[in-house]
Amino acid sequence: MIFLAIMGPGIITSNVDNDAGGITTYSLAGAHFGYSLIWVLIPITIALIIVQEMCARMGIVTGKGLADLIRENYGVRITFTIMSVLFLVNIGNTIGEFAGVAASMEIFGISKFLSVPLVGLAVWLLVVKGTYKSVEKIFLFACLFYITYIISGFLAKPAWNEVFSQSIRPTFQFRSNDYLTMLIGVVGTTIAPWMQFYLQSAVVEKGVQLENYKYSKMDVISGSVIVNVVALFIIVSCAATLFKAGIRIETAKDAALALQPFAGKFCTYLFAFGLFNASVFAASILPLSTAYSICEGMGWESGVNRKFSEAPQFYFIYTIMIVLGGALVLLPKFPLITAMYLSQVINGVFLPFVLIFMLFLINKRELMGGYVNTKIYNIITWVTIFVMMILSVGMLVTSF
Repeated sequence: MIFLAIMGPGIITSNVDNDAGGITTYSLAGAHFGYSLIWVLIPITIALIIVQEMCARMGIVTGKGLADLIRENYGVRITFTIMSVLFLVNIGNTIGEFAGVAASMEIFGISKFLSVPLVGLAVWLLVVKGTYKSVEKIFLFACLFYITYIISGFLAKPAWNEVFSQSIRPTFQFRSNDYLTMLIGVVGTTIAPWMQFYLQSAVVEKGVQLENYKYSKMDVISGSVIVNVVALFIIVSCAATLFKAGIRIETAKDAALALQPFAGKFCTYLFAFGLFNASVFAASILPLSTAYSICEGMGWESGVNRKFSEAPQFYFIYTIMIVLGGALVLLPKFPLITAMYLSQVINGVFLPFVLIFMLFLINKRELMGGYVNTKIYNIITWVTIFVMMILSVGMLVTSF
């Protein structure tokens, strides 16, 4: 019962990461590279658990968000730079969410000029008029609908023996710029910088106490495993059908429509509904995460439990993110696909810098007391940072 009361921040944060950009990235990975990128989900799951647990632990022990801690320990100038990059990256991500809403609803015959404004208004009212408890319950309910991708995976009838062998036998194509870019995109969409800021802020606003730390840890582990199981089934769905048939796609909508000849109309509708659910879910969380981060970083009041008059900057940033994200999607020639895909790659490039600040903070005994990182946590996190930097350099080198 205590776990059910604590559950929320970890599961919600991880599941939101399977957003429109994430689903598009996984769909492209499966359709263009088959099962060859499945292996990376195992180390990603381990790294995600470690990184998310660090955030939850910092939030519980210090009672402060990540942006707040960076500002207090490293100054406003560094914090402002990080927040500026985060804002730009998250604008790209938010555009991707509303593009996902538009694309999924078009499969059901609903115009984006109707679906995008309605969803934008709905998610705005949800946060502005709701409380943390009510918003969290709705978000947890939305997590249930990710099962549509698991069902789609089974309907695609993949070769499970091949899926298993590719999971434990890494395939490397490090001379290929496309492969490296996709690899960074998969990592960037699974361990995104915004997640660390949102999770820690959510733990703080939920008011999780130190005596319940073990339940928060269970919440983080559950979310990290679930999100990568869903990612696995998205890749498998597209690899078993589209890659096998030599069909290439550009968006998650293409994937949903292309699945129909191989797995039937029901599979297409499931895939499209999953995309809609994920897009609406993330269109709420990403602007919320951005508002939390910037307000904490700048020392402004923040939180869903506060009224508009108590936290005007918080709600203003949230509103701006939704308005910009939705409006740009409605422009006739805006490069949606490029914005969605590049935002995931930039996530992967930006991630190491966020992790470095996290590592420095969590190993400060004056902040964390006896809850500093263990040696194995530090090793895994530094390896993640190092690998992401090497991949980023490799992507730049091969692109030339």
